[in-house]
Amino acid sequence: MQILKVKKLKENAKMIKRATKGSAGMDLHACIDVPVTINPGEIKVIPTGLAIALENENYVAYIYARSGLAIKHGITLANCVGVVDSDYRGEVCVGLTNISKEAYTIEQDERIAQLVIAPVCTCEAVEVDELDDTSRGAGGFGSTGKQ
Repeated sequence: MQILKVKKLKENAKMIKRATKGSAGMDLHACIDVPVTINPGEIKVIPTGLAIALENENYVAYIYARSGLAIKHGITLANCVGVVDSDYRGEVCVGLTNISKEAYTIEQDERIAQLVIAPVCTCEAVEVDELDDTSRGAGGFGSTGKQ
């Protein structure tokens, strides 16, 4: 099991944890002094009051939307998936957007996103003149059919 070091930057920050033993992600909570309303089409950055340190550069922390907020209220991540690099030590914040037609208010300690730790496969990019040919070739979106 990997260790994730978590530092509380604000006294009222809530520690991240997995909701169940089978949860892939750990819940991130809003750490705000006053409720934050996100109107339709708006983007707001919500602080968590926490900073993290991954064990080494072979890991990354991904921030994903919470399905309940997204499906029930239209509150999702502004950038689809947040990336917290292994060498970042600042506060973890979550950019939320409202894709619904109604305003939604984030409250203190509300679960706003989930943090998933994953291994990273790093590579060195090398420019080449040719790429290997495949049966798909340069076929783009939908090129493999509907079924």
